[in-house]
Amino acid sequence: MSADDCVFCRVLAGTVESSRVYEDDEVLAFMDIQPVTDGHLLVVPKRHAPHLADLDEQLGMSMFRVGQRLAAALRNSELPCEGVNLFLADGEVAFQEVFHVHLHVFPRTTGDGFRIDADWRQRPRAELDEAAERIRSGMAASPS
Repeated sequence: MSADDCVFCRVLAGTVESSRVYEDDEVLAFMDIQPVTDGHLLVVPKRHAPHLADLDEQLGMSMFRVGQRLAAALRNSELPCEGVNLFLADGEVAFQEVFHVHLHVFPRTTGDGFRIDADWRQRPRAELDEAAERIRSGMAASPS
């Protein structure tokens, strides 16, 4: 997807309506048009980056810094908020639907209906150690 076809780039350009909450030189935060819960926000970089790997580290840090500030704002707002989830989907298999990196920030309340259904069973230490080694090898092979 090119920046011309990207709905978030159009939000940034002002050609698609949005309910903006926060903006600085690097990121924009606005209300999700299909909220999981009341107060669900999106934090997007102002530079088009389809995937997390396309985002430079500084910009990624800026997104999470703003996400953390918005989480505090949600807790201090009059919206129902007993907790907060930060969620970033990277890739189609991870349920990314808009291919412009974005961080979801949504307030949570008891019984709000949101859940991630997964196999949360404990794994044997040998399996965890093997996975850790593979990840360390991946880090060594990745550009810094």
